[in-house]
Amino acid sequence: MSINHPYLKRVYQQVCARDPEQPEFLNAVMEVLSTLEPVLEKHPEYEAAGLMERLVEPERMIQFRVAWQDDQGHTQVNRGYRVQYNSAIGPYKGGLRFHPSVNLSIVKFLAFEQIFKNSLTGLPMGGGKGGADFDPKGKSDAEIMRFCQSFMTELSRYIGADTDVPAGDIGVGAREIGYLFGQYKRMQGEFSGILTGKGLTYGGSLVRTQATGYGLLYFVEELLRVMANDSPKDKVTVISGSGNVAIYAAEKALEMGAKVVAMSDSNGCVYDPNGIRLEVIKQIKEGRRGRIQEYLEDAPNAVFYNNCRDIWKIPCEIALPCATQNELLLEDAQALIANGVKLVAEGANMPCSLDAVSALQAAGVLYAPGKAANAGGVATSGLEMCQNAMKYSWSASEVDEKLHGIMVGIFHDTYHAAQEYGMEGNLLAGANIAGFLKVAQAMMAQGIF
Repeated sequence: MSINHPYLKRVYQQVCARDPEQPEFLNAVMEVLSTLEPVLEKHPEYEAAGLMERLVEPERMIQFRVAWQDDQGHTQVNRGYRVQYNSAIGPYKGGLRFHPSVNLSIVKFLAFEQIFKNSLTGLPMGGGKGGADFDPKGKSDAEIMRFCQSFMTELSRYIGADTDVPAGDIGVGAREIGYLFGQYKRMQGEFSGILTGKGLTYGGSLVRTQATGYGLLYFVEELLRVMANDSPKDKVTVISGSGNVAIYAAEKALEMGAKVVAMSDSNGCVYDPNGIRLEVIKQIKEGRRGRIQEYLEDAPNAVFYNNCRDIWKIPCEIALPCATQNELLLEDAQALIANGVKLVAEGANMPCSLDAVSALQAAGVLYAPGKAANAGGVATSGLEMCQNAMKYSWSASEVDEKLHGIMVGIFHDTYHAAQEYGMEGNLLAGANIAGFLKVAQAMMAQGIF
């Protein structure tokens, strides 16, 4: 990927000069700017208004200390972050991630991506992201509660139902959201829809857990129908990860008739030529929070590989990276291509490196970028915000129907944007363009700030 437009090149060089130590963020900016050249050719007024300089700079970044006590009474200190990137079309919206890998570069890249993803949903949500370099694994519930309470004590200063509405991400599930919400409510003295991913007894939405995985398959189904006159039925499929996204992507893929043969976690991947038994994976991951290698206890014919990236060496027609960023690199893309993959759709945030994406596109593989294909999670978060505002809850079927409609709409907006700007079939460019145009028009309407 490269940038040829002089204005966009200048903006990218400025970002590189300011943030040379943030590779994940720079990759995200490069990916977006490299696809927007035809838009800037058509809209020179964006350069005159310095719109791109404003777009790549967050509106607000907060870094703070999170001090808490472990069960031994020792004081631990972590770093907390909230990047409020762009509020042109609505309150900041994006998940909180608790993981040792969290740093400012990763949070900024995720928040930047979130701008376009949220725009694509058609819902009034701006882009934001946050988290901490805290690892919930191996911690007691009491330790996690104390950390969450300390984290929210500071974060509560910057969020609100009409300002910034965080959600969960890696390491932040129902347990963590509950502790965070409880602390916010205690401090602010109000019951408001300040977090999404809440429990069903206190304002959560049905289908939220399943939303990203289900939405991914709704997108894949429509993509195959329109672009290949095909469907997921009978397609050999591999899905990296075994968290909520991967599990419910597998569930919906199986419903659609696909044959899911491999899944993974950070310790490795399992390959079951007879097809993954999803109920076993659910029991391991949701029931006892175990490791995926335990799958072999119930499926002795399965094979375990102790390198999670070995999953991309397994022959398949559909590959769904649903684990984390930069999990599918150039050599992995080459292995998939050599084994005849037809479609790669991102369930995680930017799991494919830029050179991997280029290789897939050059080989004629259908490629669905995460900002479009995995927008089901944030879309359902937006639906949870709507329900909270109404003080009303929809049924599971109502939420699922709305989710399906949003994902089909995202595909068509993406597909048609690529067509309109002379890049038919390039869904990466289409997603960036479609998401960008809505935000750009709002920014222009609101003046320079």
